[in-house]
Amino acid sequence: MDSYTLWRRLPFPSGGSAQGLKMTYADLAEADEYVTTVIRFVESGIFKPVPVDVLAMLEELMQRIDRLGDTASDGDRAVARSQHAYAALLHLVYRQFLEAGRPHE
Repeated sequence: MDSYTLWRRLPFPSGGSAQGLKMTYADLAEADEYVTTVIRFVESGIFKPVPVDVLAMLEELMQRIDRLGDTASDGDRAVARSQHAYAALLHLVYRQFLEAGRPHE
């Protein structure tokens, strides 16, 4: 629940000035939209995962962000760190959602 609360309160990171970070910004926004299905689960108990492998999407996105951050200017390096942290939080929130909604045997 702490990661969920943090995600809901955390401002969305910026896109930076580099073209690559603008692309990862757009992909992060798409992933964020997929993760919003968690809100319905928390507020109403409705467990309905999206038909996309969100965790794999976020893992690939974090790798791209890291590569961009390695060669970015100082300002864009801070943007890359912020985007990576946000993607990691989304990954945690969605993974916990999948674990919580999975039927227990």
